[in-house]
Amino acid sequence: MSNLELLGIKLGMTREFYETGQSVPVTVLKMEKARVISLIDKEKRGYSAIQLGFGSIKNSKLTKQMKGYFTKKNTEPKKTLKEIRLDKIDEFKEGNEFGIEIFENVKFVDIKSKTIGKGFAGAMKRHNFSGLRATHGVSISHRSHGSTGQRQDPGKVFKNKKMAGHMGDKYRTVQNLEIIKKDLENQLLFVKGSIPGSKNSQVTVTKSIKNINKSTILEKIEAAKKAKNIADKKKK
Repeated sequence: MSNLELLGIKLGMTREFYETGQSVPVTVLKMEKARVISLIDKEKRGYSAIQLGFGSIKNSKLTKQMKGYFTKKNTEPKKTLKEIRLDKIDEFKEGNEFGIEIFENVKFVDIKSKTIGKGFAGAMKRHNFSGLRATHGVSISHRSHGSTGQRQDPGKVFKNKKMAGHMGDKYRTVQNLEIIKKDLENQLLFVKGSIPGSKNSQVTVTKSIKNINKSTILEKIEAAKKAKNIADKKKK
């Protein structure tokens, strides 16, 4: 079974201050409300799932087929359609909408987004190679990656050899990011730390698939307060 997921946009970074004076870096995400477009039955398709629609799009940008599809489903056009497999789909109905309230009791989330593209990069930047020596006979090729092949046998460069090439612009998932706070009115999610991608890039947020037992920042502050109160009582 998959977790429910939401699409959003990375607005940028800021920081959150606590009464203890602690400063925590946070990434602000503007989440989009998901609408249930269609329910997929296990008997018909072999698996049960829900189809969600995110974002709005002009009618003029739709193909004839998609116009007909959204008219049939009696809903306004959605920019992105996403299928999520679930064990039970009984609690969902076509037209239902949900936002960040699905993360009400969730402390940690996994976030997937596309990294910033760096273009064509050398082996030192792309793979953290040390490069060749700065002196003693090395000329012009100080930042080169060195030998890539072998001798006559096997006489070829193996696949996946670390070399210069296109860097970044790939989907990456960061796991177990702590939710610092939520703004239900504006559908904003404040997540601790940084996430891949540039500003205004699309992100996918799901409940953490791992069972995390670590304490959140608020829980740590509360525990510290209790410990301090106990210590003060003992002094008296």
